Amino acid sequence: MNRLLLLVLSLGLGLPAHAADLLEIYRQALSQDAVYASARATWQAGQEKLPQGRALLLPSVNLSGNTTYNDINTQLRGPSVLKGGSSQFNTNGITVSLTQPLYRKQNYDQYLQAKSQLAQSDAQLNVAAQDLTVRVSQAYFDVLAAQDNVTFATAQKAAIAEQLASAKRNFEVGTATITDTHDAQARFDLVTSQEIAAQNDLEVKKQTLQQIIGTAPASLNTLATDLPLGLPEPNDMERWVEAAQANSPLIKGQEAALEFANREVERNRGGHYPTIDLVGSYSQTAASGSANFGAGNDTTSKLIGIQMNVPLYQGGGQQSLVREAIANKEKAQQDLENARRSVIYSTRQAFLGVTSGVAQVKALEQALVSSQSSLDSTKLGQEVGVRTGVDVLNAQQQLFSAKRDLAQARYSYILSQLRLKAAAGQLAEDDLIQVNQWLRDTQ
Repeated sequence: MNRLLLLVLSLGLGLPAHAADLLEIYRQALSQDAVYASARATWQAGQEKLPQGRALLLPSVNLSGNTTYNDINTQLRGPSVLKGGSSQFNTNGITVSLTQPLYRKQNYDQYLQAKSQLAQSDAQLNVAAQDLTVRVSQAYFDVLAAQDNVTFATAQKAAIAEQLASAKRNFEVGTATITDTHDAQARFDLVTSQEIAAQNDLEVKKQTLQQIIGTAPASLNTLATDLPLGLPEPNDMERWVEAAQANSPLIKGQEAALEFANREVERNRGGHYPTIDLVGSYSQTAASGSANFGAGNDTTSKLIGIQMNVPLYQGGGQQSLVREAIANKEKAQQDLENARRSVIYSTRQAFLGVTSGVAQVKALEQALVSSQSSLDSTKLGQEVGVRTGVDVLNAQQQLFSAKRDLAQARYSYILSQLRLKAAAGQLAEDDLIQVNQWLRDTQ
């Protein structure tokens, strides 16, 4: 049994680690990201606003009780039928009271405010969910881009090292000048520093992703080279802007905030209105004695009635509250306008990012082919003596720059698609599932 266990463990340790894809990282973030967890807790707290507002319209019932020890000394002046002297006795009582608001404008407005707060908390959670999707995708592709930069820097370093060795050999045999060697050495030293910087940047990007998912990220699936390119559907910027204005959770949240501010004005104006309540009580009192009669007694009291309260003067405080609420309403209106403008700007920016991204990726794919052809031709020219080592180094640098720019353009194109959906309030897990199909496990 022990040998079998050791065999299984050794086979397991020999298996390559599973590379995580975008969907796995996203689902980790749903349960581990502190920012989204905070937004979810805020949403849960916001759900309680409605029952709190509804409670202001419902009856309140209170139960109170008391027990009192009485030690009374009565001295009478003149003739009286009452009994004087000292008496000690207990008094016990219990009261149940009920208050049902019949007309309280402030309470009703506060109930309507609770509905606005509920809508606002729903919109804020939606904003946080879409923000999480974009942040996870951004961090994921940032890691891939950083990995590409390390790979390209390492490959470029190896190519320059080969050119440096060739330049040294040619100088030793007298077929090249020392200038080629110095130039190759300078390029080699520069790309070495770039490789170090790329490795540091990769660690930083991994830490950023770790901050979202709570653990060190495993190796990640990489983007396939046959990325399908497509224009937004519909391919009309203004239709996307219209959809964003209608569906954006950011705008919906600010609309709910404005509705809350409107109700706050009405609620504070309601402070000038009378209040009418239905009140009732039932009480029982038991006394073991009496100060004047000596005998105990039991008393039952039942009351029901209408109570009205009319505020006449409150020192000007209520008028001040109304003015404050009106100013806050103006602020909410401006916040809503700013949210609309921001959503329109973000939607147009993302739309242009997708459309220009398609053209940019296609152009860089062609540039990569051209750069590879240029490098091959330059190497051939060096072999026949019409090109120098410096020319080869330049061609190599151009090729690696084209590779880096193409990879970055692909990531930017995908992120622009996600940002466009988010700006229009349409980003969902299905969009990540689609992007996930473009990834490949390189383990």
